[in-house]
Amino acid sequence: MQNILQINYSDVTPEIIDLKELCIRNSSIDSSLYTKYEVNQGLRDLNGNGVLTGLTEISEIQSKVDRDGQSIPCEGKLFYRGIDIEKIVRGFVSENRFGFEEVTYLLILGELPRGEKLNDFKKLISKYRTLPTSFVRDIIMKAPSFDMMNTLARSVLTLYSYDENANDTSVSNVLRQCLQLIALFPLLSVYGYQAYVHYYNDKSLIIHTPKEELSTAENILYMLRPNSKYTELEARILDIALVLHAEHGGGNNSTFTTHVVSSSGTDTYSTIAAALGSLKGPKHGGANIKVVQMFKDMKEKISNWEDEDEVSDYLKALLNKKAFDKAGLIYGMGHAIYSVSDPRANIFKKYVESLSKEKGLKKEYNLYSLVERLAPKIIEAERKTYKGVSANIDFYSGFVYSMLDLPLELYTPIFAIARISGWSAHRIEELINTNKIIRPAYMNVAERREYIDLEKR
Repeated sequence: MQNILQINYSDVTPEIIDLKELCIRNSSIDSSLYTKYEVNQGLRDLNGNGVLTGLTEISEIQSKVDRDGQSIPCEGKLFYRGIDIEKIVRGFVSENRFGFEEVTYLLILGELPRGEKLNDFKKLISKYRTLPTSFVRDIIMKAPSFDMMNTLARSVLTLYSYDENANDTSVSNVLRQCLQLIALFPLLSVYGYQAYVHYYNDKSLIIHTPKEELSTAENILYMLRPNSKYTELEARILDIALVLHAEHGGGNNSTFTTHVVSSSGTDTYSTIAAALGSLKGPKHGGANIKVVQMFKDMKEKISNWEDEDEVSDYLKALLNKKAFDKAGLIYGMGHAIYSVSDPRANIFKKYVESLSKEKGLKKEYNLYSLVERLAPKIIEAERKTYKGVSANIDFYSGFVYSMLDLPLELYTPIFAIARISGWSAHRIEELINTNKIIRPAYMNVAERREYIDLEKR
């Protein structure tokens, strides 16, 4: 009998190491050429401004104002369909309502819903919170991944097979698909996590069916916790987190991915899976995990959390690659667009303090506030920056999720649960307004060479 070759798919073999060196040697481009040919790496110019690649009416980010012909940094503002996000949050909070479903309606359909329209929309989302028969057993429970974003992407791609009109890119069909995915993301994420802890951590398998009358935020907590219990404050703060993460302009990596992939004419499931792949990246969706891990290390290394000198020394060590992961970063500080302030962080901070009091974690909250105050000054002193630095939403969202006892594995999927509302709006906008595939130019800078016959190489 022939021996069957057994391959370990996770091993980097000596053969791969040899090929890696060849790959690096023959794929490294002289960095000076980017300047010579005026190529803006990351599609950002030398001042950090994004290169204009499209138009949108879905959201607007304001970080500068024009004064006397000059662009001056200002307090950050975020608008959903032209409405200030601060006013949106203030509106539904003052009326003691959950806001994520309302914001989803606004982003996708372009206007604030009247009372009866909002109720009908909530009922529609609730109706779509049902997975195909045996999907949990046959898909989610089979070969569970230790990374929930991969589980989520695989589930989305598999749902293609259950859709008889999967390739139909008409607005009505894509709208139906997007609303179904928005409704199902909490189930796919939570169930994927339950399968993971069951198989990898030998925990009991608990699958709660979502409740029709609950909001998205409430259902996440209801399905995730073994006893399904949560406080009203917990659910409302998670709802605000979903609202603040739902959309952030067309230029962020995952939303731009949505536009690029949609422009090819492909199906909704492939498009959303591509966006998930982008969001999974630690430079995009995983930043709040780093914030929590950084603070965990900080709390272990600092004896007095109220000592400004001790905290400052730790922050300086971070920047000088002598603390935590030695990456030279203070996670949660700074943003590609905002300089003076991130409006989402400002909104979130108001509610974070309330939750910290409920959880008996006021001391931790004070440490976060101290770092938020000290870090910009230390970064300015230690680094040359072209713009100001302030806390971004990841700075506080990780703290909130930890106070809600959400597992680290679900931090980025919760980001996806929120952001799919924005992705859906941008996909539909792309399909309505453009009929050309996005194809930017890349300049080849390699020299031309002659082919050499095999025996002469």
